[in-house]
Amino acid sequence: MSSTYLFVYGTLLKDTGNDMAHFLHAHSQCLGDGYFHGKLYKVSWYPGAVLSENTSEKVHGKIFKIQDVDTVFKVLDDYEGTGTNYPEPHLFKKEEVTAYLEDGTAIATIVYLYNLEVNGLERIASGKFFS
Repeated sequence: MSSTYLFVYGTLLKDTGNDMAHFLHAHSQCLGDGYFHGKLYKVSWYPGAVLSENTSEKVHGKIFKIQDVDTVFKVLDDYEGTGTNYPEPHLFKKEEVTAYLEDGTAIATIVYLYNLEVNGLERIASGKFFS
């Protein structure tokens, strides 16, 4: 994965008060609001997103341009539990997807997608974890 862009939709958003959100904002530039085609679920106190081929299903969040890709993704992989120190199956998986800025600009971004079964989880139909 060579993208220098990251799409976030949950606890990494700025207003969450999360230390990792502060870390991300200190090491990136926010390009603005966006979405990708997917479905959003409430896993616990945090959300999980999965991809969808249905273009009417959207997960909303923000797109960031990462300044130091290796450092930032090493820290975020650990935060998201996708690092080599975590047992499989990982809770999240890192994938490159096409996300869209509000003006329609398509950007290849990394997103941490939920990697476990979604049956039984509450679907967030709006696609927004924070309203």
